[in-house]
Amino acid sequence: MKYLTIPPPPSLSKYVRFFWMLEGEASIEHPYIHRAMADGSAELVFHYNGIFDELISNDKTIKSFTSGLDAQSDKVKRFSINQSFGIFGVYLFPYAIPKLFSIPASELTNHMLDLKTLLGKNENGLEEKIMLAKNTNERVEILSTFLEQQLLKSHLAPPGVFETINDIIQTKGTTNIDALSERNFLSRRQFERNFKRFSGFSPKVFSRIMRFQNVLQDLGNKKTLTQIGLDAGYADQSHFIREFKMFSGYTPKEYFLNKGEGTEWRETK
Repeated sequence: MKYLTIPPPPSLSKYVRFFWMLEGEASIEHPYIHRAMADGSAELVFHYNGIFDELISNDKTIKSFTSGLDAQSDKVKRFSINQSFGIFGVYLFPYAIPKLFSIPASELTNHMLDLKTLLGKNENGLEEKIMLAKNTNERVEILSTFLEQQLLKSHLAPPGVFETINDIIQTKGTTNIDALSERNFLSRRQFERNFKRFSGFSPKVFSRIMRFQNVLQDLGNKKTLTQIGLDAGYADQSHFIREFKMFSGYTPKEYFLNKGEGTEWRETK
């Protein structure tokens, strides 16, 4: 399994967290299964080699898109492929969707949208260019140019909630929500409505997802599971286990012992 990340150019750093590439081998006898966990950020994804099937149930699958937007989600999704594969993507900050695509993030939460539906006439051959690119660096250049053009078209001025969303990301989901609404000089109701438009979630749910994502980063830090949960701000072990399983489909022990399906690629980061 080969996985790498590439930082964005300065012109995109406010909206793009990083570009990424994942390549691997699979077969009918040994299919690769990927489990997408809860994530507060959306991704544009391009399958330039092979297309995954989404596993709806034990006996039902649907073909995933060749390219499109995998929006922010608090759900677990499972995908499978039985051939070699190559995926290129860009990991966005939560508020990038309304800025880049003029769509409230709240309208896309837990959805996957193919590229032509997302962009319409603005797609302008983007998928084909990415598919025909010679390597990852060329794909980064193509997608960077496209995203820079999208920013030039946007007339949305960055509202104060952008900074608030970033604050929750930086504090790993531990920021007090009432303090954030006061900082924005809004009532709690106004603040939550504005926050959901740009992040796709209420501040409370977004904070919970950020805390969960922070826990995932503790892999390899040689801490006990109890210490990981306490450091992340969970009230107790049962709270930690319950939230972790809700957002990943695994217990913390299953995940951190690397026994969950589709987790082996984490070792290649």
